[in-house]
Amino acid sequence: MVFGLFRKKNNNRAIVDRQYSILTQAARQPGFYLHMGVPDTVMGRFEMLAVVMILYFRRTKGASVSGQEIAQEIVDAFFQDLDHSMRELGIGDQGVPKRMKKFAGMFYGRLESYATAIDGADADALAAALRRNIYPQADEAAPDMRALSKWMMSASEMLSAQPEDAVATGTVTLPSPDL
Repeated sequence: MVFGLFRKKNNNRAIVDRQYSILTQAARQPGFYLHMGVPDTVMGRFEMLAVVMILYFRRTKGASVSGQEIAQEIVDAFFQDLDHSMRELGIGDQGVPKRMKKFAGMFYGRLESYATAIDGADADALAAALRRNIYPQADEAAPDMRALSKWMMSASEMLSAQPEDAVATGTVTLPSPDL
């Protein structure tokens, strides 16, 4: 019985790796950085990965138990990736936990504000939240985030239409930013 639990986790590993790869590739699409106002910086890439993860988690929140397990493992992979990236940037062992806590707070804050706007079909509120998060110190010169907001609304609809089987097999896809 115990060995069955480990086997299931190993089976999930391939699914999680496949899905996480799809999600990170989606967040790296040049269109976000060239045409939608997202800066091509470490923080800009964090913001896009957070956007993609948030859209994915919204899709999986109503998934079957196995889909939710996979989603949790993807959350874990996301935060492990952040931890690894911070260490690669030279942040010491003592500084990583504090920064991880900050990034977790940032991520879950974004999840809440973006979800509220998407649930309310309020593209303007979503664009405002994106602008606040992507350009926290910016003035009126910060780029307009309406194109990214429109993409997120469309992506959320497309994700909702994807079958449960796509979640269970780690093949959930997102649309290109070149809509």
